[in-house]
Amino acid sequence: VRLNGFYEELNNHRDNYSGERFGLSPVLGAALGAAIKVQLGYEYVEDNRSVDRGIPSQNGRPVKGLRDQFIGDAAINRANFAAHIVRFKGVAMLTPELSLSTTAVYGDYSKQYTNIFAATPLSTTNTLGVEAYRDPTERQNFVGQANLEWRSVTGGIDHVLLIGGEYTDQDTANERINGFFTLPSASAANRRATVALSPQIIIPAVQFIAGAAENSNRAVSSRVSQTSFYMQDQIGLGNSVDLILGVRHDQFKAAVTNIFTGTRATRTDNLWSPRAGLVFKPVPQASVYISYAKSFLPQAGDQFLTLDATSATLKPESFDNYEVGAKWDIRPDLSLSVAVYRLDRSDTRSTGPSNTVIQSGAQRSSGMEFGLTGKVTKHWQTSIGYARTRAVITSATTAAAAGLTVPQVPRHQVSLWNRYDFSDRFGLGLGFYHQSKSFATISNAVTLPAYSRVDAAMFLKLTEQLDAQLNVENITNARYFPFAHNDNNISTGAPTNARLTIRAKF
Repeated sequence: VRLNGFYEELNNHRDNYSGERFGLSPVLGAALGAAIKVQLGYEYVEDNRSVDRGIPSQNGRPVKGLRDQFIGDAAINRANFAAHIVRFKGVAMLTPELSLSTTAVYGDYSKQYTNIFAATPLSTTNTLGVEAYRDPTERQNFVGQANLEWRSVTGGIDHVLLIGGEYTDQDTANERINGFFTLPSASAANRRATVALSPQIIIPAVQFIAGAAENSNRAVSSRVSQTSFYMQDQIGLGNSVDLILGVRHDQFKAAVTNIFTGTRATRTDNLWSPRAGLVFKPVPQASVYISYAKSFLPQAGDQFLTLDATSATLKPESFDNYEVGAKWDIRPDLSLSVAVYRLDRSDTRSTGPSNTVIQSGAQRSSGMEFGLTGKVTKHWQTSIGYARTRAVITSATTAAAAGLTVPQVPRHQVSLWNRYDFSDRFGLGLGFYHQSKSFATISNAVTLPAYSRVDAAMFLKLTEQLDAQLNVENITNARYFPFAHNDNNISTGAPTNARLTIRAKF
């Protein structure tokens, strides 16, 4: 029997931000004889926090001096989430070479998301437009999976054969209820209010009006199911070569019903996803690999809620990933790795004439990664990483879009972390992270500037059962923007902050 639980209060550098989250998860496990183990668990999670969409842009960059400025209404910008989740896991050793594992998860989720956010850049007169909406969602998920693993030797060749299947079912009810600032007219013109930027932004009274007659509201129910079968064989050709071959078939069914009109859009896709990899070990301490994998994303939005008569005719997006790499264990506790990759994304969705959605476009991301991790000496641990990525739109519906950079993909990323233990009880750490500039969205109209951040840590062993750790992040108080929701909802990085952790074993 195991009981896990947590409670956390939330706060950060942003004005008017607050929240709390907690969870409880009892788990019961048992061995049914020597060959069968089962586990049953339940989890309850509740999360209530402020909704903060960040700051707007001005002249193609995040507005200066607004790192802490909250755009919205603290009483309205709230997200409430609750989940009940039941998990089952079973493992059976049918023979010494053959095992069967099964998992099943059922989840019941409820979320309501309400926010007022910046809808325009900041003007030269220090004003901006704000809009508001409420998004309630009820969802039930079921996922069941079974895997059969067989280890064998045939003709001097080792095999680890995996055969499995998965079934997923998801039912969702969702609404988008727009907010209106001028009543009683619930028209498009009244969905946006102009406010003056000041230390305390005055947001006009807003009313959220549901119903089919109101402008741009949404009410849908969706049913998504996925049935998958897959097989993979890891083949050992002597002590130097491993070959991995696999294939997966997914039947993906999606149906979305517009509650207001009663119309229903459906689509069924049968998708084959192959994968292959080859690992060569010229010496026991080093390996070289090459791999290929294909995957898909159905055209129904990231929450599978936006399928309509137009998108139901579009093929799923496809992803082809190619990678070549090497790893060298310089010592048992120090390893060096390098990889070169390319990801081709095709059949992307784009906006066509008269605000229609058409399928035409492709993206390519290519780059390399380098890493050194482990102990340089008995007391000195290090982790060094570098990544260079070039991600561009290779084709699109308009010539102007082709050649633009994929958003929020920096060209260069550098990370460095070092820890030195002066004794068995005391150690210090120092880290550095750098990221080059990127773009907020596919428009490439707003740039997220490059930034560097320095972090530090102290480790102290108080007793055999008690450890303390102090982490200080962004000790130079750098101003940076780690990501963006769109061109005018840009998140700001935290100023200098510290976290003290105490771990007790008993």
